[in-house]
Amino acid sequence: MKQMTGEAPAKGVRRRLDELYREESGRILATLIRLLGDFDVAEEALHEAFRAALERWPVDGVPANPRAWLVSAGKFRAIDALRRMEKTERFDESLAPAEFEDPAERLDESIEDDRLRLIFTCCHPLIPIDGRVALTLREVCGLTTEEIARAFLVPAPTLAQRIVRAKAKISEERIPYQVPAQQDLPGRLDAVLRVIYLVFNEGYAASSGPSLTRQDLSEEAIRLGRLVTDLLPEAEAIGLLALMLLQESRRAARTSQTGEIVLLQDQDRSLWHRGMIDEGVQLVRRALATRRYGPYLIQAAIAGTHATASEAGATDWRRIVSLYDILLHLEPSPVVELNRAVAVAMRDGPESGLAIIESLLSRGDLADYHLAHSAHADLCRRAGRFEAARTSYARALALARLEPERRFLAQRIQDLQ
Repeated sequence: MKQMTGEAPAKGVRRRLDELYREESGRILATLIRLLGDFDVAEEALHEAFRAALERWPVDGVPANPRAWLVSAGKFRAIDALRRMEKTERFDESLAPAEFEDPAERLDESIEDDRLRLIFTCCHPLIPIDGRVALTLREVCGLTTEEIARAFLVPAPTLAQRIVRAKAKISEERIPYQVPAQQDLPGRLDAVLRVIYLVFNEGYAASSGPSLTRQDLSEEAIRLGRLVTDLLPEAEAIGLLALMLLQESRRAARTSQTGEIVLLQDQDRSLWHRGMIDEGVQLVRRALATRRYGPYLIQAAIAGTHATASEAGATDWRRIVSLYDILLHLEPSPVVELNRAVAVAMRDGPESGLAIIESLLSRGDLADYHLAHSAHADLCRRAGRFEAARTSYARALALARLEPERRFLAQRIQDLQ
């Protein structure tokens, strides 16, 4: 290697490699997958590269371009291993060592493209959605199988099988490792944003278990959102990042010190994270200026309206209902109708919202959705229809799986006795 920095103490090298692994392993892995054409081979190559650096750098010094050195070392060790195993067909011989005679040159030009390629590959629509989520967290975010399994409350072997099946799908369907062509980008970007949104939602409002939220998943989703927005600053990508920041800004106020749910109107707004709110609001303005409106952007605008109200009574419910009207046009769904109904109730009174929710429930669309019954119960309570409120709270409690929500609903029923 050229341009070494001189002798490097072993402890200093280990610290530097730890930093590089945290900050650069995702980029290095993405490039190794492109060069070697195989997820598992690339993962092993990544670990071999760091092992090689731990051996060589204390002797030779830290290279001027550590990332390029690690990519080169990983690639060549993988190729040597594949040759020894007589599996040379698994890599492209045209990727000869000459490509990295000066590793700092072409690598830095393509490495961010490699990360974008990896995201689009992991989130390909042909892969089942649970596989997309697991593979993205594993390969793009670098979480271990055990960490992902814990976050989603599934056994580690089950999660590992999802990842194996997702990788097999990539191979079987010959899913290309590339950023989609411009004409295909909108549909494919939707698949990427959906994975990020699912990861965030599971962190922001866990679907089951003892805790209302899982901060590690929310943070990973925001990190993914920043990465996609940096690499591909489309309006909907910016809108999703803004939405996640604005929602996450309320984390500290959403539960009491004992872990009980605190509703939005009762939250201590001094606990809201002003930095996240300011960044989220600026992103919303930036995306709205493009006049390319999508569901994530409109949801972010709704969240921004809540976040900028000085107190619950100052919330601009007229604007929120108007934004829900736009969202319902862009993405018609019973859940959007439900949320709009709650906003209508806040603007016009509980009976107005109840009429909409009861129509929704009579259609059967949300019969098994605990939040629909909880919203109906709350509006009945506010309207003085206490027996109907008790019935709906009981139905919501029977459907809820998250322990803090179950405690909240049980308390509501007790308060109505």
